[in-house]
Amino acid sequence: MVAAEIQEAPVLAVLCGEHRPPDMRAVESGAVVRYTDAAGLPEALSGADALFVYDFLSTAVPGAWHAADRLRWLHIASAGVDPVLFPGLIESEVVLTNSRGVFDGAIAEYVLGVVLAFAKDFARSHDLQREGRWLHRETERVAGREVVVVGTGPIGRAIARLLRAAGLRVSGAGRRARTGDPDFGVVHESARLSEFLPDADYVVAVAPLTEHTKGMFDARAFAAMKPSARFVNVGRGELVVTSDLVAALENRAIAGAALDVFDTEPLPSDHPLWTMPDVLLSPHMSGDFLGWRNTLVEVFTENFRRWQAGEPLRNVVDKSLGYVPSGNQGAG
Repeated sequence: MVAAEIQEAPVLAVLCGEHRPPDMRAVESGAVVRYTDAAGLPEALSGADALFVYDFLSTAVPGAWHAADRLRWLHIASAGVDPVLFPGLIESEVVLTNSRGVFDGAIAEYVLGVVLAFAKDFARSHDLQREGRWLHRETERVAGREVVVVGTGPIGRAIARLLRAAGLRVSGAGRRARTGDPDFGVVHESARLSEFLPDADYVVAVAPLTEHTKGMFDARAFAAMKPSARFVNVGRGELVVTSDLVAALENRAIAGAALDVFDTEPLPSDHPLWTMPDVLLSPHMSGDFLGWRNTLVEVFTENFRRWQAGEPLRNVVDKSLGYVPSGNQGAG
């Protein structure tokens, strides 16, 4: 029976843990779908033609890779691909695609929100309200403030456009320095981070996690920032040397931080970041708008249709770079 099903339709393994992705009917009508958690992934991968990593925080794929005996395509339900970018996949012929484009606007809104929260001192206003205290203060303007967005992919560009609309002055940082960029104007070379950080009032980290970006925000980077600057991380927790960030906040080397991602998630309950002043924390949710799960399935369903029809896939990741190169998002 299984052999007959495999001949009639491709086999799709879906790594989803406890919660299955919503509305997979269009996919189920064209494939033999095996839903699985991490423990069952090796069995689900055996004989599978494609893998949908719906549980994009799972680290189970490398350990189950030995069972991927006929896999041709892997799609992950996130923009970041580091959980599945391991040597076995990189060296294979398996095509990797991601969900680039789903979270851009939501994350940009989050960044604008925390910039305004810092400038307008919302956290302290909330604390004073709970205490029933009337304490007049003056707050900052955001117009004219300098922002460096480290990461010039589609999320970084959405952030730049929204912050510019709010009156901030935005530049970018990427692999290559250039001028005349439509969203950033000036793009700095991220390898020379400490040279352009001193002018920034806000530094936003949204770079993909690669061997070149891991730990890029370390003691040297924070020392280069001015004491009034704020740091925002909506990229990957591993972009930051967390102990160096804690030290920079304790020593007032920087004025504050808004963090949505961490090198250890969930953030341990006894971690000093929880109780530090001028720190805003959220549990990896900056891109999670109402309906985002359905949108992720829609992106996968369209790529599944293309895959079955032999059409070019959207969002094909360059496995040597770790992200989708500009201009290679695919049609649609």
